[in-house]
Amino acid sequence: MVTSTLFINAKQIVTNSSGKLYEIDLIEDASLFIENGKVAWVGENSNAPAADKTIDCTNKVIIPGFVDSHTHLIFGGDRSDEFAARMAGESYTAGGINFTVEKTRSASDQELRVNASSLIAEMHSTGTTSFEIKSGYGLTLQDEIRLLKLAKEFTQDVTLMAAHVVPKEYIDNRRGYIELIIKEMLPAAQGIAKFVDVFCETGAFSVEEAREILLSAKDLGFECKVHANQLSRSESVQLARVLGAVSVDHVTYFNDKDLENLRESGIVATLLPATEFSTNSPYPDAKKLIDAGVTLAIATNCNPGSSFTTSMPFCIAIAVREMNFNIEQSLWAATRGGALALGNKAGGNLAVGANADFAILDAPSYVHLAYRPGVNLVDATYKNGEVVFSKGGK
Repeated sequence: MVTSTLFINAKQIVTNSSGKLYEIDLIEDASLFIENGKVAWVGENSNAPAADKTIDCTNKVIIPGFVDSHTHLIFGGDRSDEFAARMAGESYTAGGINFTVEKTRSASDQELRVNASSLIAEMHSTGTTSFEIKSGYGLTLQDEIRLLKLAKEFTQDVTLMAAHVVPKEYIDNRRGYIELIIKEMLPAAQGIAKFVDVFCETGAFSVEEAREILLSAKDLGFECKVHANQLSRSESVQLARVLGAVSVDHVTYFNDKDLENLRESGIVATLLPATEFSTNSPYPDAKKLIDAGVTLAIATNCNPGSSFTTSMPFCIAIAVREMNFNIEQSLWAATRGGALALGNKAGGNLAVGANADFAILDAPSYVHLAYRPGVNLVDATYKNGEVVFSKGGK
């Protein structure tokens, strides 16, 4: 029985092992030793230990698996017409969410499961090993819990996002819907969801409404996340700090006060490059956040309306080209930063003792992730030391 595998002769191995912000801790001409699903050793080829099995990685790069900390993978329907309209000059609003709600409510569990499985296979094929899934396209007690249970089939990082928008049937009774979330949905989600998230934005929920929902969630033991400052700036980052949120996501707009709150609290700011790309919106300036000492993550925000991609390498390429990341910072944010955005302080790295979650790139340098945009360089993806994707099925 094979219990150990040596991945030998890699041109580079990115480890993220030091624990320092944006330091990828690169080892050249290196090997990775995996035993029982964990990293048991990593270092220069000349010091590599013997293993039950050896895999040659000559002229290839090993990186920690991408951690996609913000997705909406359980949904029905298609919104390509909306995307085409935006590309023709229409502005993005939150209104299209209700279209997806209708399609999701009418889809069977199996239809939703098959669609999510297909998207997750895409994620594995581009190097993602861990991911979060939000609800938010049910917006009834029954449907939100249904979506959470489906999400739990694929990941332990499940988020209740019943506060996505107010559904059409409550359009004249906002208070009634907020009370439904607080009094019925939150208690019903206990034991299924780990996080609760609120879309705090014009057209969705106000800062005060978000505060009420998230305080109730925190009282029930959930960790909090906030969709913050996507379409305009508000006091949502300050709210996240008061709540002790694990992350604030989008953060397209921010001021010096927001930078201070993020730096001092240590809350991860999750940037979503493909969202700005897909909505023709301004990109946030990551350099300002990084220079201020803010911890950043990069995620796909995979959803059918504002960011229909599963590719973290695509997001890295956009982040480098449009958001003032350098390549090392973007790679760190898409791996270690993503783990921290899920409260996983042990994830997103290849230090000794870490889970053996990694991708092998058919490229001579990790720089090719941004240098060759739109090209899938992933040769294989491993989760807990087991293959979840291999190019050509080999």
